[in-house]
Amino acid sequence: MKMSTGTGMNVGTLAVLVTVIAGATPHLREAHWTPARVAGATLCVFSLGMIVVARFQLGAAFSVRAKAQRLVTTGVYAKIRNPIYVFGQLVFVGVALMAERWWLLLPAVLLVPLQMWRARNEARVLRAAFGEEYERYRERTWF
Repeated sequence: MKMSTGTGMNVGTLAVLVTVIAGATPHLREAHWTPARVAGATLCVFSLGMIVVARFQLGAAFSVRAKAQRLVTTGVYAKIRNPIYVFGQLVFVGVALMAERWWLLLPAVLLVPLQMWRARNEARVLRAAFGEEYERYRERTWF
């Protein structure tokens, strides 16, 4: 049985997440858990979970380049147009808190313009494909 591209990417996303968790788990007991580290770990776990949820909700509509296969407006996408970008940025914040190294926020800051450009590009593609339906969706969602 052949796996669809969306399913394959979802399985890939899940495999990466499981690998990261498995690699980090042995080191968790060694850490001195300050409030900042607890907050960072919580933010990372929550954000990574939301990325996985968003990827599964996109399903086959996910693509690296902006495509208008279908307009996903349910689940996480009912509130946030680009949850993978939002929660990806929050992972960086969580890592910086866990490591207690504020310079680790630099990648997040540097990625903001790229994510904004990608979001605008995706909006252009979706607006062209779905017109008024996309505009109504945009009005009731954030980023």
